[in-house]
Amino acid sequence: MDNTLHLHEIVKELLYSFTGITLTENKDIMISNRLHKLKRNALFNGTLDELLDAIREGNYKTEFINAFTTNKTHFFREEFHFADLKNRVLPELCKNNQEIKLYCSASSTGEEPYSMAMTILEAQEELGKKINTSIIATDIDTNVLQYAANGIYRYSKSSKEFPSWLKPQKYFRKRVEKNLVSEEILIKVKEELQRMIKFQVMNLNDENYPFAKNQFDVVFCRNVLIYFSSEDQEKILFKLFRHLKMGGTLYIGHSESPGKLEAYVKRIGQNIFIKEKEISW
Repeated sequence: MDNTLHLHEIVKELLYSFTGITLTENKDIMISNRLHKLKRNALFNGTLDELLDAIREGNYKTEFINAFTTNKTHFFREEFHFADLKNRVLPELCKNNQEIKLYCSASSTGEEPYSMAMTILEAQEELGKKINTSIIATDIDTNVLQYAANGIYRYSKSSKEFPSWLKPQKYFRKRVEKNLVSEEILIKVKEELQRMIKFQVMNLNDENYPFAKNQFDVVFCRNVLIYFSSEDQEKILFKLFRHLKMGGTLYIGHSESPGKLEAYVKRIGQNIFIKEKEISW
């Protein structure tokens, strides 16, 4: 076997063993680029083979995971889910004045959980009452979690990210960056939003999640399942489902399927599901 292909196979095996993520066959250029970048960033003086040997032995594991996880996201991606959260879920749940618990299972650089937080504040304004909520947002990549916690983003005035029912200036402060040659500006999330979210490291491929049974009223698991095999997708969904309350809402990505979970939920919209039955474990 060509040594490059051999290295790529090792990368795929290591990534799967650490995270459960499956890299498809058309990722060879990406693997090469990220492997060389990892070597440079780690200041590793040996060969790529030696670097992978070191990773297999437990060194540079976090750096390896950070290098090979994908973090494509933006604010209010698939906006109809946030509209459903604002117009249906939150008004109903806040009637009993109990804490509403939300979970974002692949928070990446933070745009999704911050979109959840902005949606809550918009609903609160529309309803004219305080909504008691908490958001837990997890990711396996420590770099993107730090980025999310910092809450600084590039924003273009021509951006179509934010829905018509929300004014982003309510939730961000403009930051000045000298020598920024473009129409983009830097914006920073206001502290009110940051206080609403707890960011923490978690691997969706772990056998157990650090949450209580039926802990969450709402679970976002969107555009992350596509990086796992169909078998592992099913395992992840079933594990997440255990932590969703009866009657709770599960949102998954537009190209993702609930699979065998379909027997336990009611579909009420585009990849919007209500938990109707418990799974026998």
